[in-house]
Amino acid sequence: MAALKAVPLTVNPDEVTLTSIRAQGAGGQNVNKVSNAVHLRFDIHASSLPSGVKARLVALPDGRITGEGVVVIKAQEHRSLELNRADALARLNALVQSVATPPRQRKATKPTYGSQQRRLESKAQRGQVKATRSRVDE
Repeated sequence: MAALKAVPLTVNPDEVTLTSIRAQGAGGQNVNKVSNAVHLRFDIHASSLPSGVKARLVALPDGRITGEGVVVIKAQEHRSLELNRADALARLNALVQSVATPPRQRKATKPTYGSQQRRLESKAQRGQVKATRSRVDE
């Protein structure tokens, strides 16, 4: 059986809402004049992603995903708006890519005959050790 290769799955940029906001933290004289941070919103249910990917994405225990199925990412690492936009989109694509491949199904297996025998021998040996701890009758 051939190994499943992850198909690079990217989000359509038309389905993403990007808003420029003012970044938090210290920034000197420039901080109150320039909106360099980016607030990204992506509605999972209204997107063109495959239904399996949507379901796995909504089921993720991630704080960036709201109860309504909207991914909210705030990017404010860089000083330029373009770099923060690219960073937010890259983080969204990484989140989608993390659930792009479905998890492998577990196949139930039976223990081998040898492992069963080793288990029984260790149980018998442990029982002997415990039996020797009892009071000695004379």
